[in-house]
Amino acid sequence: MALAAALALTLWAAPTASAGGPTSVLVVSPQSLEATALYYTDRRYRELETLLGPPDQGGPASPKGVDESNTRQINVTWMAHDISPHRFDRVFLIPGSQDIWVHTSVDLASWDGNWHTAADPERLTALLQDLGVLGKVSDDGGTGIFPAPPAFGLEAGAAQEPAVEPTPERAAAPGGAAAAAAGTSADSTDWWWALPGLAAGAIAALALRPLALRLPGAIESVRLRRSEKGPRQELRDL
Repeated sequence: MALAAALALTLWAAPTASAGGPTSVLVVSPQSLEATALYYTDRRYRELETLLGPPDQGGPASPKGVDESNTRQINVTWMAHDISPHRFDRVFLIPGSQDIWVHTSVDLASWDGNWHTAADPERLTALLQDLGVLGKVSDDGGTGIFPAPPAFGLEAGAAQEPAVEPTPERAAAPGGAAAAAAGTSADSTDWWWALPGLAAGAIAALALRPLALRLPGAIESVRLRRSEKGPRQELRDL
């Protein structure tokens, strides 16, 4: 009975790991060349997870005033089973601002995600200082990778293909105007696809003719044709 109770307490104390979620986190400052890691049993792991908030909050629109040139970026990578990236947070501390912006992505194939402000920026700053990733910016450091803006399809005013005006004959054909437009496009472009084939056939014929004449049977046939006099037609009784 006591063993069962201890086992239940252990499973309850580690809900994230037992559910297949992240088990460790890597915190990196590319500008100061500092890094640290936490395991899920560390209290600061839970604190960091709480301060960054859930991944579905906020929206995809990039906030104003946050760019690569005027922010301090901290990268937070949550690892499942310590080897597979599970979630990626990019934390931006803006000089002269009390807000801390966080970009969270769980789609690591495209890195698309949501922006939101940290609910408790002072506590988050203190935790990052305690983790040792807010040191002096190094001359050898980098700015990290800034989130790309979301893609919403074609930009406004992008050039579109002009519509093909069907002739009355094509409009009356089976398929209507759509088939007429497609036929007009095909008629105006398909013919030039035959040019490479014609050129290749002519080149092959010129190149292979001397080789064919070198064959004994071909030479004898040419010689006989040249030695014959008069018409070469042959009449046969049917």
